[in-house]
Amino acid sequence: MAHEKLRPEYFFDAEKIAQLKQIAPECFEDGKINFETLKQNLNDWTQNEEDPELEHFGLFWPGKRDARKVAALPPEGTLGPVFGDGLKADGTTDKDSVNNSKNIFIEGENLEVLKLLQKSYAGKIKMIYIDPPYNTGSDFVYDDDFTEPLQEYLRRTGQVDEEGKSLTTNKRSDGRFHSKWLSMMYPRLRLARNLLRDDGVIFVSIDDNEVHNLKAIMNEIFGEENFVANFLWKKKGTTSNVEGAEVSPQVDYNLCYKKTPDSLLKQRVKLKETRAYPNSDEEGNYRTTVIEKKDSGAYKRDTMKFEILGHKPRKGKRWQIGEDTARVLEKKNRFIYDGEKIILKIYDFEDKDTTSAQPNLMEDVGSSDSASQYVNSELFSTPELFDNPKPVELLRYFMEITLKNESSIILDFFGGSGSTADATLRFNEDANTRHKFITVQIPISVEEKSEAFKAGYKTIAEISKERIRRVIKSIIKENVNPNTDKGFKVLSLRQSNFKPWINYKGASIEQLQIELEQFNNNPLREDYSGGSLLTEILLLEGFTLCSEISILKEIKSNSINKITSEYCKHSLLICLDEKVSKETIASIKLGDDDIFICLDTAISTEDKLRLSDKGLIKTI
Repeated sequence: MAHEKLRPEYFFDAEKIAQLKQIAPECFEDGKINFETLKQNLNDWTQNEEDPELEHFGLFWPGKRDARKVAALPPEGTLGPVFGDGLKADGTTDKDSVNNSKNIFIEGENLEVLKLLQKSYAGKIKMIYIDPPYNTGSDFVYDDDFTEPLQEYLRRTGQVDEEGKSLTTNKRSDGRFHSKWLSMMYPRLRLARNLLRDDGVIFVSIDDNEVHNLKAIMNEIFGEENFVANFLWKKKGTTSNVEGAEVSPQVDYNLCYKKTPDSLLKQRVKLKETRAYPNSDEEGNYRTTVIEKKDSGAYKRDTMKFEILGHKPRKGKRWQIGEDTARVLEKKNRFIYDGEKIILKIYDFEDKDTTSAQPNLMEDVGSSDSASQYVNSELFSTPELFDNPKPVELLRYFMEITLKNESSIILDFFGGSGSTADATLRFNEDANTRHKFITVQIPISVEEKSEAFKAGYKTIAEISKERIRRVIKSIIKENVNPNTDKGFKVLSLRQSNFKPWINYKGASIEQLQIELEQFNNNPLREDYSGGSLLTEILLLEGFTLCSEISILKEIKSNSINKITSEYCKHSLLICLDEKVSKETIASIKLGDDDIFICLDTAISTEDKLRLSDKGLIKTI
């Protein structure tokens, strides 16, 4: 079929580009946008943001333009497996064998990670929940360097030789207190939207400091028409005495947006079987309900004040049913007058399940105190391990109103204490479902004076992974559902295995050609890792991190990994050996859409032609 060279390529907002090409094909030349032609087509619709006379509604802050740019910059890193930190699907250690769990924990800076997930996970995430750092002026680890985001992360985590960078502090006295926080959130939310399915939903927890600004940027990114609700979570039952505070907040906010109108939250369902029918007569068992409602303001309607059984509604009330319906029910002997009001009889044989909208006030989904008690005391027996973890009950509530019985992916890219992973595991056990989680957490160092450090933990990510392990052990002990995935695999953000191209600054055309040839012939770093390269290839080819990886045992002459995924119709056959033997080439069988990938130096030109007769091959 064909032979191609495999190189890192990322196209963000591909869906929007495809839509634009459909609308205005004349604006594309050789696959690229001709912006002059596009401007001519748009004519009066174009605006210059730098025009001081320009005024329009929206949220603007110093740094917004840079925040937009950073969302479009391609990633520079990749993800690599960390064996020994996770658990296989049966809850056993993954230290010595391939991890087959579909749950993912990623240790890394979430902006770079979100970029790396764009190709593989675009349009695949059903639910996103994030609890980003509240803008309170405390340590602010996500102070993005727009020029070198990956290098900044590697320095910070000690993966490069330079001295690691400590956390910064986003002080209120800083003139850009709100701007820095918004610049941190904006690109992450833009990238997150790309990952959502058309019926996907995102929930973001926040407090008073930024709820108004957060809603403004989410309106811009998701569309004001896709705002679902602001769920109010009652996080504590008592007020706190904080010096200088006039009001003690007892609620946090949870903004909910859907990607498209296709996303619908489940309604509350009251089953007929849950109702009691304490009364009976010759027709059967029945329950009663009052058919009056308030008659004032928008509810005031004089036409709903007719007589039933010779009685009108009480003062300030009106009927809830129309006159025609009332006359039919009168003939069926469905009404009772108890000397004060009219009551309607509803028989069990005519009753049905009823539905109603979800409330936006949540009072029975755990509190900050109950969550701290659960994590710090029950799971770890270490006081003050986490200050304000979100309760599992809160996350489970969002899952219950969002997820169906299918196998969906739930993403949390501000993983923190691991509440989302915990909630997903427990939700699967109780509901007998197979939802998968992806948790992303930057390895922020804990303070040396903290209880976490004294307990032996060096980073937040270490504690989060240990929490997931302990939750899984607890679930296995309970032995509720033996068939659910009781594992997770760990990956870490690291440098790409491909060399970055460094622009040649000399004047010699010959030297430039030499460097280009060397770059093309030796694209991999000298210290590249086979396991990490395998993962990088998956991401480049659009395969998810939960893809099935197996060794082709029938081929003895080389080690070949076969990659399959429920999200891809074709398979990948990857061989990273230094030499692909003639026996392997003769034995390989490729489907119509399957792809064979190997090192370019491992195969001759003649063998490339032989393999290309069997299907598509790509070389590195």
